[in-house]
Amino acid sequence: MYDIIVVGGGHAGCEAAIIAAKFKKKVCLITSNINNIADLPCNPSIGGSAKGVVVREVDALGGVIGKIADQSQIQMKKLNIKKGPAVQAYRAQIDKDLYQKNMLKELKKHSNITLVEGMAEDLIIENAQIKGIKTEQEEYCARAVILTTGTYLKADILIGNTRKRSGPGSEKPSLYLSDNLAKLGFDIIRLKTGTPPRVDKNTVNFAVTDEEKGADACLNFSNFKQNEYDLNKQVSCYLTYTNPQTHEIIRNNINKSSMYGGLQDIASVGPRYCPSIEDKIMRFYDKERHQLFLEPVSLKSPKVYIQGLSTSFPIEIQEQIVHSIKGLEKCRIITYAYAIEYDAINPQQLKQNLETKLIKNLFMAGQINGTSGYEEAAGQGIMAGINACLNLDKKKAFVLKRNEAYIGVLIDDLVTKGVIDPYRLLTSRAEYRLLLRNDNADQRLSHYGEKYGLLCKKEIEIFKQKLKKLKKWEQKLKETYISPNIENNEYLQKLNSTKLKDRISLYDLLKRSEIKLEALQKWLKIDAEIEIKEKLEVQVKYEGYIKKAEKDAQKMLKLEKIKIPEGIDYYKIQNLANEAKQKLSEIKPTTLGQANRISGVNPSDIAILSVYIKGKRNGK
Repeated sequence: MYDIIVVGGGHAGCEAAIIAAKFKKKVCLITSNINNIADLPCNPSIGGSAKGVVVREVDALGGVIGKIADQSQIQMKKLNIKKGPAVQAYRAQIDKDLYQKNMLKELKKHSNITLVEGMAEDLIIENAQIKGIKTEQEEYCARAVILTTGTYLKADILIGNTRKRSGPGSEKPSLYLSDNLAKLGFDIIRLKTGTPPRVDKNTVNFAVTDEEKGADACLNFSNFKQNEYDLNKQVSCYLTYTNPQTHEIIRNNINKSSMYGGLQDIASVGPRYCPSIEDKIMRFYDKERHQLFLEPVSLKSPKVYIQGLSTSFPIEIQEQIVHSIKGLEKCRIITYAYAIEYDAINPQQLKQNLETKLIKNLFMAGQINGTSGYEEAAGQGIMAGINACLNLDKKKAFVLKRNEAYIGVLIDDLVTKGVIDPYRLLTSRAEYRLLLRNDNADQRLSHYGEKYGLLCKKEIEIFKQKLKKLKKWEQKLKETYISPNIENNEYLQKLNSTKLKDRISLYDLLKRSEIKLEALQKWLKIDAEIEIKEKLEVQVKYEGYIKKAEKDAQKMLKLEKIKIPEGIDYYKIQNLANEAKQKLSEIKPTTLGQANRISGVNPSDIAILSVYIKGKRNGK
C-alpha cells in the first residue's frame, strides 16, 4: 500500500513523485524503463519563450526541473533581450544523458520513493474512487494515483507509409490503459507530434553555418542554487536554412509523407505551433527559407539534433532533404525522423487541481492532458503532486490564478477551453504577462513553496535575502537626488537623454526608457548581484505598467471570488442560452471567473448566472 502511485517517469512524473516525497508521502513511481527516466525524446533543450518562466516557477514551488537543467546544461542564453521583460526567458541546451542521470540520482535521494519497472494497464476503482493500478504482472494499491503517461498510450511511430506500434525511441507503448480509461467514461482524443533527424557531428561542415553562442554571463533557472560554470566551456549551436532545392524535394514527394497521403488512416491532430517541415513548406508557400538549428544532443555523443526539421517522410526522402541543406551535404544521418501518434484525454474532464471529475483521487498531468513540451509537463506534474497530497490530507486545493503564474494560465486553459491540437504555452496566452516575468518567479511563488514546506531553510533564506537587498537598493535610488548642473546635463546628453531642469531622484531618472541602471553608477555605486540589478531595473522602469496590470487583474479576481455551488442543474436556469447550458454542464466551472472564460458562454449568461447564485445564497 502506497500513499501515491505515479504512472510514468517523464518530466511530469518526476516532479509529481519528488514533490509528493517532500510531503512525506510513501510514493511508488512506475515506469516502463527506469533507464529512460526523464527522457528528452523531442529535443535536447529546456526552456524557451514562456516555457523558461515555467521552469523558474516550478523551482520556486520546490520542484527540480530547474536545478537539474542547471546541472546538465552545456549552453544557456536569454531570449528576446531586445524586447520587453514580459517576453524574456531562459533557454538551455541540455546534455541529454547527463540530465537523465542527474534526475535519476535526485529520485533516489528520497527514501520514500520506490521505483518500479512495469506497464500500467488498468485502474483499480471502488465506488468511483481510485484504489490502485494493475500492471502486466502485479497490482499496486494506493490512496491516490497520478497518470503521467506522456506519448505512450497506444503510440504509433509513423514514417512514410509505415505505421509501427511503439513509444518514443522504440520504447514499449502502453496498449490497454487508454481503452480502459474510455470504458470509465473518459473522452479519448488522438494527437500527434514529430521529431527531426539526428546527424553525426563529425560529418557536418559547421564552417558554412552561423555560430550561435551562449550568454556571456552565468545564467540559472533555479532561483536559489546559483550554478557557476566556465563560460569558455559553453558549447555552440549552429544556424543554417532550408533552400529552394529543399522545398522542391518536399513538394515533389509530399504524398509520401505520413501526414500528407503516405497513410490514409491518420485521425490525429499535430501541434499548430511546432509544425513539421512539410507543414511549413505547404502552408507558407511564399517563404524562401526556414531556420534550422544544429544542436548537440550530449557531450559524449556524436549526435546533432536538427531543430526545425521535424518530418514523417520515408527514409530515402529524408536523405535527400537533409543533404540539400547547407553544411549537411555530406552528413551521415544516425537517427531518422518520425512522427508519433498517441492517445490523450479531454482535459475538460479535469478539475482545476488536475483531479479527474469522474474518479476521486485520480489525477492526470503532462501530455496525457493534451499538452506538448517538457516544461508544460513539469508544471502540471508539480501541481498534480501537491494537490494529490492536499487531497489525502483533506486540505484545500492549491490552484494558481492566471495573474500568479504561467502554470495557472496553462492549467486554466486546459480545463476550461480544452484542446484541439497539442497545447503549447505562449506568452500571448497570458493576459497579465507583464506580471509573469522571468525575473520575478521567486517573488510570485516562493511563499507557496514555504507555506507547504517544499523549500528547505537555505532556499527560504536565499529568497528573503534577495528581497532585503532589492528593497535596500530601491530605497537608495529614491533617496539619492541629482541636480541640473552642467556636468550632469552633459552626461545625460551623451546618453541621448533630456537635460534636467529640476533636481530628480535616481529612482525617477531610471524610469526614462533610454537610461539603464548601469548609467546610474556615476552617482550611486550599486554593489549588487546581476540578478538583483535586473529585478531592480525592471521593477522601477515598468512600475506604472505593472500597477495597471495589477489593477486589471483585480477586476478578474472579483469574478474568481464568486464560487459556483456544486450540483447546479444549468438546464433549470431560465433565460440561460442553450449553448451556455451545455458548456457549463460539461465543464462544471468552480467560479464565475472560470465560467466567464468558457467558449460559448457570453456576458449575458454570466449576468444571469450571477443573479442565480446570489438568489441561491439568499435562499431563493
